[in-house]
Amino acid sequence: MNLRAHLFDGHVIPAQPLALDAQRKFSERHQRAITRYYVAAGAGGLAVGVHSTQFEIREPQHGLFRPVLELAARTIDEELARAPRSFVKISGICGRTDQALREAELARSLGYQAGLVSLSAFKNDAEQAMVEHCARVADVISVVGFYLQPAAGGRLASYTFWRRFAEIPNVVAIKIAPFNRYQTLDVIRAVVDAGRDDIALYTGNDDTIVADLLTPFTFARAGGTRVTRRIVGGLLGHWGVWTRRAVELLDEIKRARLQPSLDTRWLERAVAVTDMNAALFDAANGFRGCIPGILEVLRRQGLVPSVNCLNPHEALSAGQADELTRVARQYPELTDDEFVAAHRDAWLG
Repeated sequence: MNLRAHLFDGHVIPAQPLALDAQRKFSERHQRAITRYYVAAGAGGLAVGVHSTQFEIREPQHGLFRPVLELAARTIDEELARAPRSFVKISGICGRTDQALREAELARSLGYQAGLVSLSAFKNDAEQAMVEHCARVADVISVVGFYLQPAAGGRLASYTFWRRFAEIPNVVAIKIAPFNRYQTLDVIRAVVDAGRDDIALYTGNDDTIVADLLTPFTFARAGGTRVTRRIVGGLLGHWGVWTRRAVELLDEIKRARLQPSLDTRWLERAVAVTDMNAALFDAANGFRGCIPGILEVLRRQGLVPSVNCLNPHEALSAGQADELTRVARQYPELTDDEFVAAHRDAWLG
C-alpha cells in the first residue's frame, strides 16, 4: 500500500474506543467485535491508542497499551485476509520524547504504518521543542500531526508551529481538531505555504464534520500562486459509532464536490451531524462525557458490554443518555443499527 496515496484518497478513520465489562476489565471479545465492525463498515483505517481508546491504557496498573494495539492489528489483518483492500493502521503516540519513541517503535513492530502524535505532554514547552519532538518521532514512523482542542487535553499552537511542522519530511497527514475555525485555517495555510502538497488533511473537528469536508480552502503562496486544498477525510471519535453511515456520507460528499454547485440541503445535513455530535460528545457539559457517549451508542447496539471507563469518574453526564435517544430518533438516516444487528453475532463470535 502506498501510504500517502491511500490517505489522499480520503477515508473514514474511526478512533477506536475501549471495551470494558461491568468490572472494568478489558473484554477482548468485544474489542475484536468493534474492530471487525469498522472493517466491515468500509472504514479506510483505524486509529488505536488515541483519546477515544483512553490514554489510561498506558498506566502501569492497566498495562493495556500493547495488548490493545496487538489485538487491533491482528484482527484487522485477519479480516483483510478474507477480503483484501488498502487499510491504514494508525497508533496514538503520547508522552515526552523518550516515551513517544518507545511507543512509535512498538507500533511499527506491530505493523502500524503511522503514528498520531499527541502534544499534550508539552503544554508548557516552547513550540520549537514540539517541532523537534515530532521530528524525532518521524525518524521512527510516519507521522500524523494532531491539533487537539484544549478542552480534550491539547494546547494551542500557532501558525508558525504548523509551518515548521509541515517541513518535517515524514509527515504524511494532519488531523485538524481544534474545534475552532481560525485555528483550522492556521494549519491549512501553513501546509500550503510550506509547499507540502503531499500532506493529507483530515478533519477531527467533530462539531463541523460536513462543512470541513465540503469546503475548498484557497490561499495564495508567495509569488501569488493560488492553491486550493481540501480536507479529504476524517479521523474522528464521532465516526467510532454509526460508522457505516459515515462511510456512505463521505462517499456522497466526494460526489458532491465534483458538482459545479453545492446543493443547499448539505447545510441541513451538516446541522444534523453536528446535533448528533453534541449529544455524543456531551458538548453541554464541556465534553466530559465524550468517551462514555461513544460507548453508550455501541452498548445499545450490543457491541460493548458497558459504558465503563478505566477512570471511574468518567461517566455519562446527567441527561446525556436522553439526548442520545433524541438524536437517534430524529436522524435515523444517520444511524446504522440495522447494519450492526445483521452482523453483530458474527463479529462477536
